[in-house]
Amino acid sequence: MSLHIKSFSVLISVLLCLILNSSYFSNAAETDVNCLRAIKESLQDPLNYLSSWNFTDNTEGFICRFVGIECWNAAENRVLNIRLSDMGLKGEFPRGIANCTSLTGLDLSNNSISGSIPSDISMIMRFVTSLDLSYNRLSGSIPVSLANCSYLNVVKLENNLLSGQIPQEIGMLVRLKTFNVSYNNLTGPVPKFRNANARIGAGSYANNPGLCGSPLPPCRASAAAAKPIGQET
Repeated sequence: MSLHIKSFSVLISVLLCLILNSSYFSNAAETDVNCLRAIKESLQDPLNYLSSWNFTDNTEGFICRFVGIECWNAAENRVLNIRLSDMGLKGEFPRGIANCTSLTGLDLSNNSISGSIPSDISMIMRFVTSLDLSYNRLSGSIPVSLANCSYLNVVKLENNLLSGQIPQEIGMLVRLKTFNVSYNNLTGPVPKFRNANARIGAGSYANNPGLCGSPLPPCRASAAAAKPIGQET
């Protein structure tokens, strides 16, 4: 009798686990649908590239057939990559991307995305490995929180209007292999990267007014630092 009760308990536990997992995947899929809906609503699409994003479809994995969307599995609405390069899109960085909780790659390059990179980008894209925001009209500074995106392999921010200093913390990203911020308005010392395999040469910093430090020319010491101790002004 006790064996029967124990077997029944195990069966109930398995069923509960399946129900919970089913609920998780269903909620995750709905979250990803809301993610893409928010992106479409927040961006101007003058060339109608996103016209295929039809949210009245209820078939399995329907968002995986959208232009620019790659899913983990075609049978699930779980977004892996968003690639919307060169589509004439306008507007600010779409914060609705935070609802694509499994996203690993974002490419919004060659558009007219403006405004700033969100200061909490590491909370918006927790598992991002590749971020390409190049050839847009982004301004402001590179957020320090980008250094908290610990899975990053590729960061491309070239040809924007970014200013200020590059956060030194970005150099601590041990997976980072490609980092390009050329053709911006950045100043100050460039980061020292921990990853010995990083392909980050002088060209990655080209055409910024005040960047310095290896592989660029050394940073100049300030006049105050160079002045002998005790010397009067």
